[in-house]
Amino acid sequence: MSCFYLTTPIYYVNDAPHIGHAYTTVAADVLTRWHRQRQEDVWFLTGTDEHGEKVMRTAEARGVAPQQWADNLVETEWRPLLNLLNVRNDDFIRTTDERHVVAVQKFIQRLYDAGDIYKGKFEGPYCVACEEFKLPGDLLEEGGQLLCKIHGRPVELLSEENYFFPLSQYGERLLELYESNPDFVQPASARNEVIGFVKQGLRDLSISRSSFDWGIELPWDSGHVLYVWFDALLNYATAIGLEDESKKDEFSRIWPANVHLVGKDILRFHAVIWPAMLMAAGIELPKTVFAHGWLLVGGEKMSKTKLTGIHPREIVDVFGSDAFRYYFTRAVQFGHDGSFSWEDLSARYNAELANGLGNLASRVAAMVGKYFGGVLPEPGSVTDAETELEAVANAAVADAEAAIDRISTTDAVAAVWTLVDATNQYLTEQEPWKVAKLPGEMGADGAGANGGRLATILVTAAEALRSLAILLNPVTPIAAQGLWDLLGAAVLGELDRQPVAAAASFGKLPAGTPVTKGDALFPRIEEA
Repeated sequence: MSCFYLTTPIYYVNDAPHIGHAYTTVAADVLTRWHRQRQEDVWFLTGTDEHGEKVMRTAEARGVAPQQWADNLVETEWRPLLNLLNVRNDDFIRTTDERHVVAVQKFIQRLYDAGDIYKGKFEGPYCVACEEFKLPGDLLEEGGQLLCKIHGRPVELLSEENYFFPLSQYGERLLELYESNPDFVQPASARNEVIGFVKQGLRDLSISRSSFDWGIELPWDSGHVLYVWFDALLNYATAIGLEDESKKDEFSRIWPANVHLVGKDILRFHAVIWPAMLMAAGIELPKTVFAHGWLLVGGEKMSKTKLTGIHPREIVDVFGSDAFRYYFTRAVQFGHDGSFSWEDLSARYNAELANGLGNLASRVAAMVGKYFGGVLPEPGSVTDAETELEAVANAAVADAEAAIDRISTTDAVAAVWTLVDATNQYLTEQEPWKVAKLPGEMGADGAGANGGRLATILVTAAEALRSLAILLNPVTPIAAQGLWDLLGAAVLGELDRQPVAAAASFGKLPAGTPVTKGDALFPRIEEA
């Protein structure tokens, strides 16, 4: 079985993370956890981009060396973010890691030796925030200044003698790639943008800088450091053993990447430059570059520069990591821009998590406790109502699986949530609290009777909750485990080992399984 390999972008260490970074990381974690729930071999990489002029200037402005600045931010902010969000990554790559630096120098030397690198002079507008030379269409003119469209900052006019990669020679091969493999760039809007960009004609890429030294030194010319994007893009391959003979088998097992998740502002680097680099080196291309939209605050892209950055901790400290993960998976259509608001987060938490799922679990556990002494009874005859609820579970699994395969975490969670709503509706319609009062449903000792209608209703509801625990484990892992424990489902094994494909089949929990109410999965949060 081949490995499912997914990466996030590696994040700049010029500042602390905001929820835009967390959004990408959580989406990656949900996708990889889902593939793990399928019992697949999975590798999930994230990390930090620590070279380049932007990081150097940030460090200098604070009176510290770039390496010291990067070390501090990685250890106090970027690694802790993963724990804060309950992210289950397999590796964390830093571009200052020796394994990365050595591999990058071997890779670039290989291109140089093959004649794919030449020396020349470049002049043009450069955005330090983007770490990119800008084309005329990427700029705005305001007050006599040229501004970067993305950051709204003035660009700098640079003139340097640099080394170049002949990107212009790869235009036709790239267009053939997009044509023969429509899934290489997703979603379709991103693919169309990339095709339009390449059709305009590519210019050769300056891949070195000589005006500063914070970067990976070119092995054949110590006066130049490698352009930060040429350095950064290679992380996806160096982390798993590119150019390392001792890790040749590991590289073959994991590469190529199945999905590179990127923000749409860095799409061109990943969909144009990255495949061209790999083509030049004769390395198999990744399968998909997926560009998601921006998180907007007040109608603008989240940005530390514009003081619109919200630290993920501000949300997690109030609502918890599960609610953070659920909200940004559910509320923002993956692949499109989406707006964040505290009001919407609070409303969804209370309506969908606390009332929708949490209250459902609490009601079922309470009724099993009240009517059957806290253990699941033997169910009775199945009616159309039970068959229909199991059909909803089967549809939820099928629809969610299809959504994951097209990299739509939003649609996957929406599909799963149909089972939450249907189970709540099932209980409302079947009215087990009224059924308990019917003759024959309760024995002389006041305990529920095995094989009765009441038993069937509560066992069916418990089975729906068991399905939900499996399906929500990639999204809300803490609550899903809580639900698994509440149901006494450990009798079936560990939650992580339950295959998604079997999640919808009812009748798994044996009679006599203890069901305990426990703490609320999502405690209500009262507004101050």
